Amino acid sequence: MNCVLLLPSPQSGHMPAVRVWDVAEKCQVAELQEHKYGVACVAFSPNSKYIVSVGYQHDMIVNVWAWKKNTVVAANKVSSKVTAVSFSEDSSYFVTAGNRHVKFWYLEHNKSSKVNATVPLLGRSGLLGELRNNFFSDVACGKGRKAGTMGEQKGRQTSLATSLFVTEELIFCGCADGTVRAFSPVNLHFICTLPRPHSLGTDIAMVTEASHLFSYKTEARYPDTVALTYDPTSRWLSCVYNDHSLYVWDVHDLRKVGKVYSGLYHSACIWSLEVYPEIGESQQGSLSPGSFLSCSSDNTVRLWNTDGHSAALSRNVISSDLLKIIYMDNNTSTLLDMECIATSNTEKSDCQTSENRSGIRTMRVSPDGQHLASGDRTGTLRIHELQTMEEILKVEAHDSEILCLEFSKPETGLKLLATASRDRLIHVLDAEREYSLLQTLDEHSSSITAVRFASNDSKVRMISCGADKSVYFRTAQKTGEGTEFTRTHHIVRKTTLYDMDVDPTCKYAAIGCQDRNIRIFNISSGKQKKVYKGSQGEDGTLIKVQIDPSGLYVATSCSDKNISIFDFYSGECVATMFGHSEIVTGMKFTNDCKHLLSVSGDSCIFVWRLNPELTISMRQRLSELRQKAGVVHKNPLHKQVSL
Repeated sequence: MNCVLLLPSPQSGHMPAVRVWDVAEKCQVAELQEHKYGVACVAFSPNSKYIVSVGYQHDMIVNVWAWKKNTVVAANKVSSKVTAVSFSEDSSYFVTAGNRHVKFWYLEHNKSSKVNATVPLLGRSGLLGELRNNFFSDVACGKGRKAGTMGEQKGRQTSLATSLFVTEELIFCGCADGTVRAFSPVNLHFICTLPRPHSLGTDIAMVTEASHLFSYKTEARYPDTVALTYDPTSRWLSCVYNDHSLYVWDVHDLRKVGKVYSGLYHSACIWSLEVYPEIGESQQGSLSPGSFLSCSSDNTVRLWNTDGHSAALSRNVISSDLLKIIYMDNNTSTLLDMECIATSNTEKSDCQTSENRSGIRTMRVSPDGQHLASGDRTGTLRIHELQTMEEILKVEAHDSEILCLEFSKPETGLKLLATASRDRLIHVLDAEREYSLLQTLDEHSSSITAVRFASNDSKVRMISCGADKSVYFRTAQKTGEGTEFTRTHHIVRKTTLYDMDVDPTCKYAAIGCQDRNIRIFNISSGKQKKVYKGSQGEDGTLIKVQIDPSGLYVATSCSDKNISIFDFYSGECVATMFGHSEIVTGMKFTNDCKHLLSVSGDSCIFVWRLNPELTISMRQRLSELRQKAGVVHKNPLHKQVSL
């Protein structure tokens, strides 16, 4: 059987579904919807005929699906919070476990197969005795026919046990502090403890040999193990930890456990994404081509490269695509997703993401690729030198979180950094003079959501928009004290303006709005030239807009979690994508125009492969723009499109 069971994550929201995918064909083969509030746990029966799904506590439903027919064959209610479910080896019953709850549910195959309607699911509570008030985090039915005896293990207790996986030869138990232990299923005798993952706060760029990883540090803190699964064919044990890292261990020989694979990922909402710019041949780039960076509420900035080789930083043995982690402080608690453990005690609330924690809210790479500017939720601005990854500046720039950062482009002839915040202020800093303050702009009356620089008509422009529904157009002027921006146009609309991007010609600014429209403004005149829908749906608001490097297309993200790509000039939708389980907080086209990167509140980074036709069109337009920038053509290859 080549099917895999997939739960939406988080498993909540309107009409939550259990989805079954064909791994070989990479397509969905079933969508099972009966739960109202959320799906807590699911399991395939060993004979592959049934799927059992257990809803959230408020849902109070246990469903047994004949999934190939998309029908519920048996159901019942459960009042307790359920955290785990496991089928018996012969598929005759399954067990649910949770808060003060262990229950055996029996499938009457003959009765359920003869009756078309859903039949009551019969259950019997386990006899828990003095354990009746305990919380059970996982359950696993035994394998094989051998009988065993219960034993008590002393001296090997951990503060928390979160997950189990049972085979005929071994029981694996995931515990706190990165611990995974193996026991005998016959008598529960302890066999061994598997290696721990990396410690929290590890500089992965320095872990270039296996001995660095397996050296245990007594003073270090390790992430908790939250999930286990075992492949009996390859004898690989996969472990997920609550810092969102994944390790696959080779357990052929428990005396010599080896690491097959490992990966580290953000543990909280990712707020921003930056693709490392293309650097001219005359300049030395700090990072390899194809590199990109992400920042998160876990208070880290992470450097990625997915092309398989990197010259700027040597590859480490922990992750094949993560090259470096910049930790903003020494507080390792921000690296942990406590909801992985908290779901054992409380339901995950929709608003309980990472809103109360510190974290990096936005960032921007300088056009020369030398500096990384980042702004956090407390208003602190940091500048890192990308060659060494060292922090060279830290200043409390704003009274509240920084929402946007923007470097001026080389064609402006200036090296400026603009910072915009929820405190309604824009600071303009001189990057050539150690980021000294040039000017503070206070026209906005609410949070500033985007600020951009542009150069056209031999003038340097600054455009900003915000939650006050205003767009301000400013022009730079030379003064005795340096450069100052003065307002030239002020436009007000009837909807909140959430994000903005400027096309490569610096003629137009595209703004994503609360009413799901994209509004195109002429930067020189401040006039609105065009408006079209920026989402295929009829609900939600536009969160982000991103114009591709050629200026032919604009990508949008909507609060319905979908991503769309539109023809910038006609407004025609050319592509739609969905897959994130939370809102998409950032998007970037890669420099080669082959991929679109997206980040989300679900802590995931998606790499989308673009249709080759889109790539060809973008590359052709890019070539034409570069030729026009370098030489005046009598017969241009591409006729200039106007709005």
